[in-house]
Amino acid sequence: MDFKRVLALVKMELLKALRQPAFFFLMLFFPALLTIMFGFIFGDPESGMSMNTMAPGLFVYACIFIIMTVAQAFSEMRDQELLRRLNTTPMTSADFIISEIFSNMVIVILQIIIIYISAIPFGFTPNTNAVGMILAFILIIVFSLSSVGLGLITATISKSSGTALGISFLFILPQMFLGTFIPVTAATEAISMFMPSYYVTQALSAIFNGDLTNPWVLTGFTLISIVSLIVITIGVFLFKKISNK
Repeated sequence: MDFKRVLALVKMELLKALRQPAFFFLMLFFPALLTIMFGFIFGDPESGMSMNTMAPGLFVYACIFIIMTVAQAFSEMRDQELLRRLNTTPMTSADFIISEIFSNMVIVILQIIIIYISAIPFGFTPNTNAVGMILAFILIIVFSLSSVGLGLITATISKSSGTALGISFLFILPQMFLGTFIPVTAATEAISMFMPSYYVTQALSAIFNGDLTNPWVLTGFTLISIVSLIVITIGVFLFKKISNK
């Protein structure tokens, strides 16, 4: 892997993405809009809810939503036979895929910053120290890798970018309804245990409450690290295999 080449590709992809109005709305404006909306609805502690309760789920939702953009982008690349054409250039398919992964990591970081800043006026005050914030940041980044992997898997099994959009919601909706900002009931808790987003949300909630020794933190880090490694490995392998046919 050529690191300079990867960085150049990351810069190019980010600049290209920012020039697209639809991307700007979905990836940057929408997280702020969603946070503000939740702030007005749940920002009153007298209602029994607060932004401190909702924020972990919003951070996780931002990571989940990246599945859709990754699936669409890689579906278009596959249809254009881009990886096959890369074989005739000094650039390798590994360089390209890694640059795309890094690009999406940067987007996730931007979304997290936007959500964090947007949530503060509505009472989001994480009761943790610098170590807790670093742990939360690392956990979110690791979890976002699993979303990139699911996006690659979606692109592999989709016949077009339009199909990828629909299939991606099969991964997005269950994790959203059973593991983010929507309260888990006794009836849905058993199903939620199979959702990676559930463990991340629980771990973030514990971290933001200042309880760094809570078992959810270690469980979340361990499980999400394993799941993300497996999913991203499978996603890259399948996408490269089908794209080079």
